[in-house]
Amino acid sequence: MTAFLLLALLQAPDQLRAQMAGLIGGLPEMRTPLNARVTGVFERPGYRVEKLLFDSLPGFHVTANLYVPLGRQGPFPAVIGTAGHSQAGKAAATYQRAWISLVRRGYVVLAYDPPGQGERIEYFDHEMGRPRLRPGGVEEHIMAGLQCLLVGHSIARYFIWDGIRAFDYLTTRPEVDARRIGVAGNSGGGTQAAYLAVFEPRLAAAVSSCYITRWKELWDGPGPQDAEQVWPGFLAAKLDFVDFIRAFAPKPFLISSAIRDYFPIAGARATYQAAREYYEKLDAPGRVEFFEFDDAHGWSKPRREAMVRFFDRHLRGVEEPYHEGEIETEPESRLWVTPTGYLATSFGSETVYTLNRAAAAEIYPRRKALALRRPEELRALVRERLGLGMKSGSVQPGPGAAGVVVAGVPKPDAEPLAEAGLAVQQAELGALPEGRGGYSAAYQAAAREWLHGRSLVARHTEAVLRAVGELRSRPGVNPGRIYVWGRGAAGVAALLAAALDEGIAAVAAEQCVTSWYAITQAKLHEGTAEIVIPGVLRDFDLPDLVNLIAPRPLWLVDPRTPGGGRSDAAEWPRQWVRVVERPEDWPVMKWLGPWLEPR
Repeated sequence: MTAFLLLALLQAPDQLRAQMAGLIGGLPEMRTPLNARVTGVFERPGYRVEKLLFDSLPGFHVTANLYVPLGRQGPFPAVIGTAGHSQAGKAAATYQRAWISLVRRGYVVLAYDPPGQGERIEYFDHEMGRPRLRPGGVEEHIMAGLQCLLVGHSIARYFIWDGIRAFDYLTTRPEVDARRIGVAGNSGGGTQAAYLAVFEPRLAAAVSSCYITRWKELWDGPGPQDAEQVWPGFLAAKLDFVDFIRAFAPKPFLISSAIRDYFPIAGARATYQAAREYYEKLDAPGRVEFFEFDDAHGWSKPRREAMVRFFDRHLRGVEEPYHEGEIETEPESRLWVTPTGYLATSFGSETVYTLNRAAAAEIYPRRKALALRRPEELRALVRERLGLGMKSGSVQPGPGAAGVVVAGVPKPDAEPLAEAGLAVQQAELGALPEGRGGYSAAYQAAAREWLHGRSLVARHTEAVLRAVGELRSRPGVNPGRIYVWGRGAAGVAALLAAALDEGIAAVAAEQCVTSWYAITQAKLHEGTAEIVIPGVLRDFDLPDLVNLIAPRPLWLVDPRTPGGGRSDAAEWPRQWVRVVERPEDWPVMKWLGPWLEPR
């Protein structure tokens, strides 16, 4: 290999790291004090367990267990243990078996709870005395993850930063050889291990179990997964799973897979082949490894054994057989760092939600829309954030009937418009594909758009604008009297369409959230995935659209809070906006008729 080619290949990790950092909104710039403290210790034959609390960010507590070998001479190699999705987090029996296997083999293990799992449940119902959302992490990650996207972050940055600070803590321990620290995890923990391989260059080896595949197979199979696993623009940047490994090259990386996993095995095999070829170009053959076993998703005994043998080779420098013996796990409560088993009911803690809420509050007064004075500048900003190139020309009124574009409005509700003599055009929003793997159809459809650097609401806005153009071209329709009525998530698309098309005569947005900023400030929200535009609050919020729509009529009909309740839409100036209540038994034309009157 020529020196030039080798240099070019070695530059790839730094370039990939910078590119990926941009996709997740960057990492925190400062390592603040860890404030580490041990809240309890117990011993078992051959090792002790310390119950550890440290701060990843100020006030953002991480609950962890440190496993330390006894009766051996250190310093020891160490492994950062990243827990996958489970209600018990680090204390789940499967994960305990991995940590105990390693500590018995002579490794220090630092295992910690991810946000939203174990003792770090973030959405806790104090009246019920239990988590508000379904345990296991998925719903908590999506709940906070959507809020993070609105400010231009990925929730992944918090998972990654926890791991980086865990590494920092290990370097403070005299029992640990800081040159021999690896990371290992399964499922969601395998995700975190792959991410840390990118962002923690001090790591010496990495094991990702039941996560690595290829996007082609994942896309056609179970589809996008949790919010931390969906980085906006990842596929648009032509990245794939292999790039997590390329960023780690030429250091040792083990892909550990289950043949019957929902992370497709064909994708794992293809990624391994691509990674192996890359390592060979770096003159590092054999340092990326692949292990598969014919079972289902999970950190089963064969994969745990493969992990130990891998770390033996690359952290201890020995090639020895390893077979996991009987392991007696602890009751979850034995491993609790907190007195109650939850930070929420003991020490308290910042959460991803509270940290992101503060980030939103910081950027909101500085959003670009506030500095723009000309409507055409704001309109260009909106169009750029949505990624839409469609521009409306001037519209000349003429003879003919008024027309209404309806979006997200059921056909029976729209029929009275036609009966009243109005031309009606349905915006073709497209049906949402069925959700897979327990994820909602709306979430997965939106995630597919985010991965390509787009948003579902932008696609729906484009459909509304297209319908407006089609209605204008219909014979017998007055092009100067085209109205847009959107309901639910499509109500946001209707507002955006009216902001971008000056020829729309009026807009009515029914039963839709009134502000993206409000979503970031509400602890709980629902039905918002369809309207999330990554990074939008850095540019504008929905009430800013008044400056593009007024003085045309703008109705907010039964507006909603992020949680789905009634909103007073206080963010919207009443000088230009009419908040309308739609009585349940009123026919459509009784409440909507005044909106359609010529101005």
